[in-house]
Amino acid sequence: MTERSLSYEYCREVAARHGRSYYLAARLLPAERRRAIHALYAFARRVDDLVDEHPTATDTTRLRLLTEVESALRAGFGGSGNTPAAPSTLAPVLPAFFDSVEQFAVPHGYFTAFLESMRMDVPGADTFRASYASLEELREYMYGSAVVIGLQLLPVLGTVCPAEDAAPYAAHLGEAFQLTNFLRDVGEDLDRGRVYLPEDALEAFGVDADLLRHCRRTGSVDPRVRRALAHLVAVTRDTYRRAAPGIDLLDARVRPGIRTARSLYGRILDEIENSGYRVASERVVVPGWRRVAVVTPELFSWLRRPSPVLAG
Repeated sequence: MTERSLSYEYCREVAARHGRSYYLAARLLPAERRRAIHALYAFARRVDDLVDEHPTATDTTRLRLLTEVESALRAGFGGSGNTPAAPSTLAPVLPAFFDSVEQFAVPHGYFTAFLESMRMDVPGADTFRASYASLEELREYMYGSAVVIGLQLLPVLGTVCPAEDAAPYAAHLGEAFQLTNFLRDVGEDLDRGRVYLPEDALEAFGVDADLLRHCRRTGSVDPRVRRALAHLVAVTRDTYRRAAPGIDLLDARVRPGIRTARSLYGRILDEIENSGYRVASERVVVPGWRRVAVVTPELFSWLRRPSPVLAG
């Protein structure tokens, strides 16, 4: 296998291991688009790991690694033809990543914005934030951490209209996915010293970071926390609703996969409710049988679609 082929296979394995909902939904995409989705996912995942999954690394080291990633992107986008130097955990991703970005003409600025949000997670960075006063402040972070992810996918997925017409819906979907992650990962984020839920929304129900940490320590769910999370679940569902019309603006071949991703992630909100909003003390997951139940109708719809050859 060539270096590029090995890189695509590595990215597929990263997606399968860490992004189960995305990976399952991507199974419904045409092969060349599916492997590009895997490459973009693996890049974002490995950069995120540089920030969050190295407990012994210092903040200075994390910032240095992000700078190395930025330098690797500049070198790679410069078109030298050689795989640029990068942190070891990211290096296997880069051949597939650069190939996908070039093949689908993904704007490079999206990746700069992504790295800016990653720096906001690292104490010592000028832009570091451990909490956010409002949803508007949180959206500044989510632009780089989530919205640009949705925008990156548009060139890969293809649209039946000018891409700029589909962009607001892609942005809403990226934001909805990110808000879902924030609600699911409250406990893990508390362990990292961060709260990604808007302070003003929490305070409206009498909740602050200390109360969330108390729930984390004791495994309890304060009624105030339950009400605050129910409100934020509703806000997130509204974001999914605003994203929904954009699916019909995508290439017809990819709609089943994106519709499935939206449904799978929406089920996480159902599981949060079913758990009694115990997200401070445990990480909810969508059971495998529910995932299959979501995917199966879209799979049969995809299999029944007219053949492009026969349709022509």
